[in-house]
This record gives sequence, structure tokens and C-alpha cells, in this order.
Amino acid sequence: MLKIDFAKGNGLVPVIVQDYRTGEVLMMAYMNEAAWNKTRKTGKAHFYSRSRGGLWFKGEESGHFQEVKDVLVDCDNDTLLLRVKQRGGGACHMGYRSCFFRKKAAGGWKINAKRIFDPDNVYKSAKH
Repeated sequence: MLKIDFAKGNGLVPVIVQDYRTGEVLMMAYMNEAAWNKTRKTGKAHFYSRSRGGLWFKGEESGHFQEVKDVLVDCDNDTLLLRVKQRGGGACHMGYRSCFFRKKAAGGWKINAKRIFDPDNVYKSAKH
């Protein structure tokens, strides 16, 4: 049985999250083994928040959760790709569908997406 190699990253593996229909990359996060087990059990994406130092259910506060449709692992068993159905708006805590809403352009970074929700109206905490 294939095992995800959490040890290589000191207990964490990077996770790329992609829209299962369009292929759009929505975000990148980390999972520890507990987040992985919770994701498998519930079918909804759970991650390990390095800043909070604990498990994080994506959409817990915003309602913008991710329904996992497919999971892939890379050749080294230390990076995951989740293909998800993004529910309730965007994946980005700054109000965009994708966390990758800025593009390198002449003179700096340019926003290349439309904000789809106001984070001040969605999140209770001021940490966005």
C-alpha cells in the first residue's frame, strides 16, 4: 500500500488544490497526517495551518469549502494534488476565486482577476 511521506517535510506535505473541471489552480497549502485523515474521512479539504499551528477546515469560517473529487500523489509520495469542487465562492481569503490572482508584468505585479467577495464581510477575524 502506498504511504504518503510526511516525514520528509517534518510532518507536512505540500498540497496543490485545483478545480476539478477547469484545471485552474486555486491554492497551495500543507497537510499533516491528521489533516489527510480528516480529508479522507469527510471528503472535504482539511489542511495544517502553519500560522495557527493546527488543523484547518477550508471553509470553516467562510463557508467556501472544497469538496474533494480526486486525489493524486507525486512520484516521491511527498506532494498531493487535490482536484476539488469549490463551494460558495472563492478559495482565496482575500476575496478571489484563486490565490494566484497576481501576474508578473513589466513594472511589478498586476492583479489579473476580479474580486468575487469582500473578505471583511465574510471573515470575523481581521487576519486576511
